[in-house]
Amino acid sequence: MNLPDDPEFQRGLAMRTQVMGDDFVAKAFGGMTPFTEPMQHHITRRAWGDVWQRGVLDLKTRSLITVAMLAALGKQHELKGHVRGALNNGATAQELQEVLLHAAAYCGIPTAVEAFRTAASVVDGEGT
Repeated sequence: MNLPDDPEFQRGLAMRTQVMGDDFVAKAFGGMTPFTEPMQHHITRRAWGDVWQRGVLDLKTRSLITVAMLAALGKQHELKGHVRGALNNGATAQELQEVLLHAAAYCGIPTAVEAFRTAASVVDGEGT
């Protein structure tokens, strides 16, 4: 796998690996096809190389916000990875519970129930 060596991409790759873990990143790039390659490079440069590195919010706060947004959008696959990322960034299971309970109040019970199922698979060790 040939990954770009420009500084923006490499900065993003380092942050993505720090937050999401080696296995997650290896899987993302390992499953890359010529069709999906531009999206993986874009995510790494823009989200991880720019937004995640702005410094205004600490990584734990960014992770909890990301979990809340993915729960609200019902994006379970991405949520699973970012629950793991939140734990890597120092969030506790109790803090994740609070974020998802808050989602129940503002996004609806069915949305929060699905998010809890997804998060539990990581927190309880089933989704590792």
